[in-house]
Amino acid sequence: MSLWTADAIAAATGGSLTGSFAVEGVSIDSRTVAPGDLFIALVGPNHDGHTHVAAALEAGAAGALVHMLPEGADRDRLILVDDTFDALNALGKAGRDRFGGKVVAVTGSVGKTSSKEMLALVLSAFGPTHAAVGSFNNHWGVPLTLARMPADAAYAVIEMGMNHAGEITPLSRLARAHVAIITTIAPVHMEFFDSLDAIADAKAEIFTGCEDWATAVLPRDIPQYDRLTHAAHVRGLTVLPFGEDMTAEARLLDASINAERTLIFAIIGGHKVTYSIGASGRHWATNSLAVLGAAHALGLPVEEAARPLASMAPPKGRGARHTVSLPAHAGGGTFVVVDESYNASPTAVAATVAALAAVNPAKGGRRIAVLGDMLELGDDAPGLHAGLAEPIQRHGVDLVFTAGPLMAHL
Repeated sequence: MSLWTADAIAAATGGSLTGSFAVEGVSIDSRTVAPGDLFIALVGPNHDGHTHVAAALEAGAAGALVHMLPEGADRDRLILVDDTFDALNALGKAGRDRFGGKVVAVTGSVGKTSSKEMLALVLSAFGPTHAAVGSFNNHWGVPLTLARMPADAAYAVIEMGMNHAGEITPLSRLARAHVAIITTIAPVHMEFFDSLDAIADAKAEIFTGCEDWATAVLPRDIPQYDRLTHAAHVRGLTVLPFGEDMTAEARLLDASINAERTLIFAIIGGHKVTYSIGASGRHWATNSLAVLGAAHALGLPVEEAARPLASMAPPKGRGARHTVSLPAHAGGGTFVVVDESYNASPTAVAATVAALAAVNPAKGGRRIAVLGDMLELGDDAPGLHAGLAEPIQRHGVDLVFTAGPLMAHL
């Protein structure tokens, strides 16, 4: 069964067509288009996808969505619309409208993508699950994820990001989630916000489009918890708190962390459960509580939901480990690189340093941190960089290399 027919695409987007075809996927990048894809020719500040339509079709795309007719392209393989970005949103909406499964939406200052990956792993144990690729969490990533969603999947996991107020609201209304997770509120994108409360309000926009009787899974241990809870209740959502607080419904009782795994003892919805994650760090334990809280909100058995987390591996740029062998002329041996290079923030760096402390180097080995500037932190940037000294010292990092003018404050 195809993902979309040309007629269904035209009906969803208000487009016109002269031919007939079916597509198995949706792409906005001619470099990665797969045979059978629909290529959507988006126009951005530095590119125009219409110049790549011919290449996409030659690479095997079944058809293309355009708002101008590219020279030399087969008209029977084109669907002409008024605006391709609006058409992408319309196709995403149509994808959600026809979907009969459950949707879990995830946002937060840090931990969104890792939580999304854990959710996809957990939910896949209970039925076909569709999830965003990488960090496709913005104004084009969310509708693209929905447009790619098979109608017969049982679950979908939609990640939502923002760096300005008002950006999550339209994404939430597209996704119409049954469960909404906020991982945490932290000083990220402070260049565009005057307080953490303002960030919390922007993240709370995820509740705007939630389905009736949806559940909000919220971080109990942060100062903004009451603010987020109020926003969820205003929208009619049930709140499921997670964290270490005694009142958390998904509560961490203990976590044992080594260089490669995290063993967790928790209570989720009244059920005691012990499980492991194939990633190192207390932040992984905390985010897993939100994941299992979401599974519980969906009516899934917690013990069975926790089992797949043992095979969870950190995504690229978010804790992935690489073992590097040194040549004989350099003394031989190996060293381990922990890649936490994606979009660092003070909270993420502190968590990474804590995870680094769980690594026990061989005799003569050292724990070394290589840190670059953290961006979009506004006027507080120098102090936030300087503040990393405390966790670095507390966790016994042996050597620190820095790069960038902001890291000079460390």
